[in-house]
Amino acid sequence: MSNHHDTGYKELFSHPEFVQQLIEGFAPPEIAQLMDFSTLENHSGHYITPLFEERIEDLVWSVQAHWQGLSQQVYLYLLLEFQSGVDSRMPIRLLHYVACFYDHLLKTKAASVGEGLPPVFPVVLYNGATPWSAETDIYGLLQPEPPAFLRPYQPRLRYYVIDEGRFSVAELAARQTPLSAVFSLENAATGEALQQAIECAVAVIQSHPHKQRIDRVVTRWFKRHLQRIGTPVDLSGLNSLIEDPSMLAENIQNWIKHERQEGHQEGRQEGESLALQRVLSRQIQLKFGALPDWAEQRLAQATSQQLEDWSAAILFADSIESLLGGQ
Repeated sequence: MSNHHDTGYKELFSHPEFVQQLIEGFAPPEIAQLMDFSTLENHSGHYITPLFEERIEDLVWSVQAHWQGLSQQVYLYLLLEFQSGVDSRMPIRLLHYVACFYDHLLKTKAASVGEGLPPVFPVVLYNGATPWSAETDIYGLLQPEPPAFLRPYQPRLRYYVIDEGRFSVAELAARQTPLSAVFSLENAATGEALQQAIECAVAVIQSHPHKQRIDRVVTRWFKRHLQRIGTPVDLSGLNSLIEDPSMLAENIQNWIKHERQEGHQEGRQEGESLALQRVLSRQIQLKFGALPDWAEQRLAQATSQQLEDWSAAILFADSIESLLGGQ
């Protein structure tokens, strides 16, 4: 995962408002309804052993949950997964991470075996070009399924995936939260789309009761985001999305005009093509479902003009074959 994602999203989810918005807006409602978000407490740290070579970004929060007259502390284990593709080892990784976190609780005497371990809700926040397809329970990796007498002895751990790129513009707009606005900004693949996402984000932040603080956090994330995608926009003087809208709009407009008049350099052309490929892939999946291998390959090999043509024609297509020309 890139450093910009590391710092940007870790800062977002170091604030309880964004953790609440993530669970309330994107997790199963029956889980969010049990939680008293006023009790959120940050426990983020380094709980894992070096079983995997890659560096991970995880955040841990606790929250009081209430059900059937009981009240208990539940730990939210948030794993930021912004690699380019799906990691099929995720069930194994989460089993390891959660086990190491429990070991940390026991070593620090925050929990004891005698009194019982607290529940954990593992959440993977993912932003990749292809839909998340890895097993969400480690038991699903056991193939063939063990015989009945062995099943009780097999490991089980399920995690919940929030696949950021699978939400449409309308779905994100309906949530009306700063986090949904961040997701919209992240998913915008063109200058025009980014401009629209900025306008929506400003409106959402303006209506937030703590708009000054939220504005500072989102503005810092947004500047890192533009730097990460290589946008040739000078926002060094931007300190607020809601207080400097004219400066921001002018810079974005200049960027759009520059792209239209001068075109991209070779690296920029490739980046735009990949962004358009990612958006088109999401649009096709939302309309037709998972992409077959031949469609994935055709999208990967397409020229920018082909991608633009397909993007314009998707509303009128009745199948993947009619859109992309068949196998």
